[in-house]
Amino acid sequence: MAEQHDAVDDRKPQSDEARSAFAPPEGVEQPQVPEEESPTSEFALPAGLAAPVVEAPADQPASAFATPSAYSARDTPNALITTAGLPLVRLSKDAPWQDRMRTMLRMPVGDRPVAEPIQKHDDTGPAVPRVLDLTLRIGELLLSGGEGAEDVEAAMFAICRSYGLDRCEPTVTFTMLAITHQPSLVDDPVTANRTVRRRGTDYTRLAAVHRLVTDMTTEEHEVSLEEAYRRLAEIRRNRHPYPGWVLTTACGLLAGAASVLLGGGVAVFLVAAVGAVLGDRLAWLCAARGLPEFYQFVVAAMPPAAMGVALSLLQWDLSPSAVITGGLFALIPGRALVAAVQDGLTGFYVTASARLLEVGYFFVAIVAGVLTVLYGGLQIHAQLNPEGTFKPIDRPVVQILASFVLCLTFAVLLQQDRSTVLIVAANGAVAWVIYAAIAVTAKGSPIMATAVAAGLVGLFGQLLSRYWNTSALLYVTAAIGPLLPGSAMYFGVLSIAQKHTDQGIASLAKAAALALAIAIGVNLGNEIARLFLRAPGAGRAAAKRTRGF
Repeated sequence: MAEQHDAVDDRKPQSDEARSAFAPPEGVEQPQVPEEESPTSEFALPAGLAAPVVEAPADQPASAFATPSAYSARDTPNALITTAGLPLVRLSKDAPWQDRMRTMLRMPVGDRPVAEPIQKHDDTGPAVPRVLDLTLRIGELLLSGGEGAEDVEAAMFAICRSYGLDRCEPTVTFTMLAITHQPSLVDDPVTANRTVRRRGTDYTRLAAVHRLVTDMTTEEHEVSLEEAYRRLAEIRRNRHPYPGWVLTTACGLLAGAASVLLGGGVAVFLVAAVGAVLGDRLAWLCAARGLPEFYQFVVAAMPPAAMGVALSLLQWDLSPSAVITGGLFALIPGRALVAAVQDGLTGFYVTASARLLEVGYFFVAIVAGVLTVLYGGLQIHAQLNPEGTFKPIDRPVVQILASFVLCLTFAVLLQQDRSTVLIVAANGAVAWVIYAAIAVTAKGSPIMATAVAAGLVGLFGQLLSRYWNTSALLYVTAAIGPLLPGSAMYFGVLSIAQKHTDQGIASLAKAAALALAIAIGVNLGNEIARLFLRAPGAGRAAAKRTRGF
């Protein structure tokens, strides 16, 4: 009977808990605890009550996985309920990988489905350190390109699972990426991290990285580790789609189009373009000398303000306010602001705080540059009166064309692919039509009009990104250009320069409110698209309400 019992034990699979690091070595007996010193478990049987003896059938060996004698199918929990009490989410392969990975990241670790390797590898399995290194390199490109923290985590999680590595936990902050893989409950985890030191705006590279992740997460494409590294190296080596002189010209056209959008004419367009080009060249010169980005923004904001002061001194029948405001449109960090609010709304508060601090520094730099020039202009008696110099004109056709050109040049500055430039410009023109219909025609609140227009930009951007299976930033960031609060920022700075501190602070607060309305509207449009147009089985469990405590 003992030999039969030993044979049964040999057939049992040894669990992870049985291979504990605290198990005694082979040949060393387990120390016996005296019965009087052993603590009484709350699950122990009361004294005097005999334990029921359950005998296994003779033809069936006893197993640790056998159904208990007290098992009742009537009392079992629902199979569609997880251990956390939440409905079980069934993931469909037809859903985009972004939605599937977000769903699993928001699920408890014990309720996640087992990873099914999509990419083929040899019998020894994938090299875990190489998979983690590849994951970090791709995550670095996405984060430095402006993607939100949740989207970066979803991409990193998708790459690991495509190579069969489950029990992976990615972590994304503003300057640090980390990922941990634990093979089993008793094995030591493998952790790797990478620091993001440089950031850039190349949406062509961002779209290429998204295509790579999509190919790695679909069964139709076979992407080995060597192939993934080769494609990643090609993405890094690719030149920007536009040369430097095109970017400088686009910066000037953006400022000129913004000045026309605010009521300027042909002469104002040319003056604003020249000021923006000078500011862009000075910023490039500072960057080549290694100055921090803060001082680059300070220097870039000075030439447009100087052009406006010069127009005021010459007493030409032009609009200095439109010139200065147009130059500010090319400097306001709308991309970083949208990413910061998106991270905050999705629960990445550390990254959101860092992004908002970066946006705050950029705003302070712009204010400092413009304020320095305006102080100098007021000392030489320059007439800068917002009520007298800034007179927006209701010209629907001209303003729609100006908003189209503004978004077009903004997309060029973001290094977008030529195939997406016209689409995003049309999205921005539609956004301006919605804003003007609410704020100008219906005389509604500018903040509400901005939020509604930005929400439509986010909605259309998410739909286009799902259709082309790429990042939504390509169709969103440049389209919010006409909505940026350039005029409110300029009026606030001018009021402070004229020692009207209360009016200046109120105007700057309005600019901040408009900027937050843009970011929240874009995020809301994205969420609406994901809520009503998701593929089957792509549910996204969100965080529960804290009810204030």
